[in-house]
Amino acid sequence: MIEEDAQKKLRAIAGKERFSTAREDLVCYSYDAANLPYLPDAVIFPQSETEVVEIIKTAFRYNIPVFPRGAGSGFTGGSLPVKGGLVVCMAKMDRIINIDEDNLTVEVEPGVITEKLQQAVEKKGLFYPPDPASLKFSTIGGNIAECSGGPRAAKYGVTRDYLLSVNIVTPPGIVIKSGAKTAKSVVGFDLTRLIAGSEGTLGIITGATLKLIPIPEQRQCILALFKSIRDAATTVSELTAARIIPSTLEFMDYTCIKTVSNYLNLGIPDECKALLLIEVDGSKEDVVSKSRKAEEICRKKNLVDIRTASTNEEMEKLWTVRRGVSSAIGRLSKTKINEDITVPRNKIPDILDEVYKIADKYRLSIICFGHAGDGNIHTNIMTDRENKKEMGRVEKAVEEIFAATLKSGGTISGEHGIGITKSPYISMELNQEYLNLMWRVKKSFDPTEIMNPGKVFPPDFVYTPFLV
Repeated sequence: MIEEDAQKKLRAIAGKERFSTAREDLVCYSYDAANLPYLPDAVIFPQSETEVVEIIKTAFRYNIPVFPRGAGSGFTGGSLPVKGGLVVCMAKMDRIINIDEDNLTVEVEPGVITEKLQQAVEKKGLFYPPDPASLKFSTIGGNIAECSGGPRAAKYGVTRDYLLSVNIVTPPGIVIKSGAKTAKSVVGFDLTRLIAGSEGTLGIITGATLKLIPIPEQRQCILALFKSIRDAATTVSELTAARIIPSTLEFMDYTCIKTVSNYLNLGIPDECKALLLIEVDGSKEDVVSKSRKAEEICRKKNLVDIRTASTNEEMEKLWTVRRGVSSAIGRLSKTKINEDITVPRNKIPDILDEVYKIADKYRLSIICFGHAGDGNIHTNIMTDRENKKEMGRVEKAVEEIFAATLKSGGTISGEHGIGITKSPYISMELNQEYLNLMWRVKKSFDPTEIMNPGKVFPPDFVYTPFLV
């Protein structure tokens, strides 16, 4: 519980309307997309960096756990108040401060919705590529904290590749301004890239300058329906070998396709066992050339059908298939365990084989889709969290999937972060020395460990001092 004196100070900072300990308010901030509820002791909504500083000063003085929150769209429990404490929701700091058309940058507050930022810069002929699936409601601050990716990461990279500078408030209430608005800067350690993906464990993001690029001249989509998963998977490797880097290259397996097709009444044939949604962008000449090559590679496989689209309306129809995934498969079971393993692109066929073998071994339904263009496959285990026996098998399956991923030269998280759901497995990828170094970095930013405690590090982590 937060003691009364601290509550008075927090209420004085934000006012009665932006600070609450009422249960009906706290419940709304007790969960994220991981669907694991943890009730906070209070929630506060700052409107300025100055208020964030005062909030952190108060939390530091009274040793209150602080849980930064954007839209709560994360899949690994990164924003969950696992130790009660104070949720600091950044939704009200949502201004686009300045779009600099001369220098191709934009200054934003952390609560700006990703899609709104994209729409604002596109009106000026500019482009902000990172596009997580949650873009309609996820915030830029949350995107930075998780280093979000999305379908366009295959060609354009992820959030950290567009983060030029960032403001962060750390205990005991210090504002750190990292990076610069310029195209390059090598002054001091690169804390900007450290903050990207730090999951709120170092401080609260209060502002950022993001890089923009000119909007592509043209786009074209190809929807290729394959008779086998391996045909689709090997096509990804062949596109890369042909030096074709699509702006997006999305994959869906049979169960995923069937579910979406039934849900949206799309009429995709039963013989289609996998599909690729390929989008190419760039100059008109480049798009025509690369689209033709991509189509030729697809046609050498066992195709059920192939469809192309050039107009926005036609492309939206093709994208309907991919965008319907989460809603459709979410109806198949009470619980969906969504892991975002990532492997080298040429290992996609092998890792998919392994995942389906593991599914058979543990008698589980596992649906695969994702960003094949950068090797990021979402393995969705359809289960019921209340079924303890089955959840035991799920945990074993997840560990084996992660082991197979690492054996392939991959990583256990491509864009969802670690949070609490993956923290038990992080030691499979990072050794004790690496975790020790991470811990020393965290303690430098957060000496009393109030910032998003219980996240990223293994539940049984014990810091090991230097041995001399």
